[in-house]
Amino acid sequence: MTSLEESSLDSGRLQRGRTYARRGAVGPVTISAGSATARVRGSSPTPYRSAARVRQLTDQQWDHLLDVIAERAAHIAALLDGEMPPGLADDAEAAGVTLLPGPRDLDPECDCPDWGYPCKHAAALCYQVARLLDRDPFVLLLLRGRGEHELTDELTRRNTARAAAEAAALASSATGAGTSQATGAAAAVVPPPRNGDPAGQVFSARSALPPLPAAPPLPAQAGRGPALAESAVPEPGVDPAGLELLAADAATRAHHLLAAALDIPRHAATTPPAPLTEWRDAVRLAATHPTVEVFARIAANCDRTPDELAAATRAWRYGGAASLDVLENAWNPPAGRLERDREALRADWSGTTPPRLRTWRNRWTVDGHNAQLRLSREGLWYPYTRDRATWYPAGPRTRTPPSS
Repeated sequence: MTSLEESSLDSGRLQRGRTYARRGAVGPVTISAGSATARVRGSSPTPYRSAARVRQLTDQQWDHLLDVIAERAAHIAALLDGEMPPGLADDAEAAGVTLLPGPRDLDPECDCPDWGYPCKHAAALCYQVARLLDRDPFVLLLLRGRGEHELTDELTRRNTARAAAEAAALASSATGAGTSQATGAAAAVVPPPRNGDPAGQVFSARSALPPLPAAPPLPAQAGRGPALAESAVPEPGVDPAGLELLAADAATRAHHLLAAALDIPRHAATTPPAPLTEWRDAVRLAATHPTVEVFARIAANCDRTPDELAAATRAWRYGGAASLDVLENAWNPPAGRLERDREALRADWSGTTPPRLRTWRNRWTVDGHNAQLRLSREGLWYPYTRDRATWYPAGPRTRTPPSS
């Protein structure tokens, strides 16, 4: 907040942004590497899209920061408990890494017509992000460029390597000092952790992590989960039907992941999918569980129109996140690629005369028809059709533009 206030040109807009945040005008906040985004309701009936861009740390800065964290067991234990380690920012500063963003590291944005820097909507988002930082320290680390799993994996690797080096040094020292000293050194080595030991205690002990258990056999299908919706006494504040759906969805996704993990020859080189934003995960849920109840619930809470959700759901079914990106984002493909595909379309056209195409970025629109082709970043073509001013995916992807 100090960075926001030092870079602001109008304290009045900050005050109004603080009021917006307090009254709940900020919608769900999506945190990704280097940015926080949300829809913010103002005086207009349509919410504005606001963002707070944060400069990411370089690889060298991350290397220094991870060394700072790994050197202190208290830092690691606090992060694993979901708390910001006291003194971490000061320790990082001493190592030449500024963890908390300064005025030059923070860039608020908004699509509203207000010229202020920041406008009250972007300011409201920043205040809301500050609250999130209080709850989860990994929000700050993700804004600086790296996520929780990536960080904990790297800290585990560094901690294990350090423990192995210390154990080797103890063993070497004991060997040179004789049998009696070797016995004393062996007694000083910390025993390996056991299942159920607190994570903070394991990291503080600087001992090697236990080996992973053997892979379980793959079930024939995912479990159905508990029938929570039929519970006679639901917990206060818990939606049994919604929780039941999430449990079933988690079981299905776990089954797919386990199947891929056990099929090593086919999936050894497979790259794990990127984490989904809240909106994309909502689309995935609507596409995976195609019921009226699920669609209505997501449409009522995702801050999108039913037509937008219907188009996004259809796109997901035709190709997942890549297909959804084609629906929502336009981009500039290489000119040579479009010309080659245009010539291929003319050569393979089944009719007498190829249609006239209007080109805009990665989209070809057929003149006089509610038809369109869109090129994905992976080089695949997706057919689209228009219904009541909304473009909908109309079929599966192809490697060349369809000739009919």
